[in-house]
Amino acid sequence: MATIALALFLAGCPLLRWTAASAVQNLSSVMDASGHCVCTVILPDDTFPLQRIELLETSARNLTFRVQWEMKKLQEYGQRLAWYEAKLQNASRRLQLLEVGDLTPAELAFQELRKEIGEMESFVGHLRSSLNGSDSTVEVVHRELQNMSVTVSALESYDKNQVVAMRRELTTLKQRLEDCQKGKPLVGRQPPIGTCNHQGIWRLSKPSVVQLNWRGASYKAGAWGKESSLHAWRKKRYWVAPLNLDGRRLDSVRLYRSYQDLLLSRNPTDQLIPGFGQGAGLVLHNGSFYFNCYNARDLCRLNLESGAVDRRAVPDATFNNRFSYAGTSWQGLDLAADESGLWVLHTTERSEGDIVIGRLGPGSLALEKTWQTSQYKPAATNTFMVCGVMYATRAVSTRREEIFYAYDTRTGRERRLSLPLEKVTDVVQSLSYNPGDHKLYMYSDGYLLRYNVLFRP
Repeated sequence: MATIALALFLAGCPLLRWTAASAVQNLSSVMDASGHCVCTVILPDDTFPLQRIELLETSARNLTFRVQWEMKKLQEYGQRLAWYEAKLQNASRRLQLLEVGDLTPAELAFQELRKEIGEMESFVGHLRSSLNGSDSTVEVVHRELQNMSVTVSALESYDKNQVVAMRRELTTLKQRLEDCQKGKPLVGRQPPIGTCNHQGIWRLSKPSVVQLNWRGASYKAGAWGKESSLHAWRKKRYWVAPLNLDGRRLDSVRLYRSYQDLLLSRNPTDQLIPGFGQGAGLVLHNGSFYFNCYNARDLCRLNLESGAVDRRAVPDATFNNRFSYAGTSWQGLDLAADESGLWVLHTTERSEGDIVIGRLGPGSLALEKTWQTSQYKPAATNTFMVCGVMYATRAVSTRREEIFYAYDTRTGRERRLSLPLEKVTDVVQSLSYNPGDHKLYMYSDGYLLRYNVLFRP
């Protein structure tokens, strides 16, 4: 608003008349000390509102653009809806043919139908959210798609011509025929537990993924297994030992009384490792844990009943990550059990990294005898013992290992093999054989896996 002061040199202050009285906000007069009449008039601000006009124009342009964009979207939705409606009619026709028996489940291609229905459901869902449920046609199509999805599932499970079931049975029969062509049948040909009346490993089963280790996915390194002594009074006891996050230190081991307890995480017992262990080469044998003592070339034994710990140095053995397995650190001393007892697989500076097999005396930590192999330890991902034969593995790909080397301590002979070993993750941190159930136990990137070992008669 503008304020205008008028000074009138009059004897008095007459009544002022304003022709545009409607525009006047206030009109007043007063006589000052010198006798002058001073009038104050407050008039409205007549400045043109340019900024408001520009803002209004901008808003109008934005509104026009949004309307055009929404109209374009509706046109696109209309075209896509027509295309999906045609596909829906085609799918309905194919379902009708199946119901009357003119089309078999194999010809119907259930997977293709599910894919088409899934695409339409995704589009219709997006359209419903855009229109906020205001279009009755879209709602009808949505309900029809839901009914069709239920019908496809019911028809596949019904499978009145049993084509799918027959194909599965044929696949099974074909696999059995291939097994017969390769060699002896799998059933009834395996040696009794605790015996070595066979010609070595023939093949390995596919992996059985048991579960993630109890400490979680972050604990990539570790080991697990079952009581390995054939004479232990707790033969069904299982254990899981994730290493610390550094992949080196062994703090504790969790034990379960049975395989069922392990699967259900029921009644676990945690056993602390006094003085800590190092690496994932431990084994439970006859009620005691055998492992590499921390930061030493010593072999430790922890009696689970008394809690006593014994230790003894392995002569000339390298340790502290010297000549460890490929892809796995801190495996200086790798313990193994088989039908004949306990073994420690290690290297020395004299062997220049080639694996040395050491057999422990019964109930002792002393090496009873050693064998020198020609297999360089860092070229293998892991090793294990079966009936006095050391087997070494190596990575072929991220999902496959291969048993490629064997050394027989009974004859002193070594040989090259090619036995595939499937895996579910990249790195194998530990691998051990149990003579009490003819299984391999693998700890791979935190997961517990096991395999059936099949022997050649």
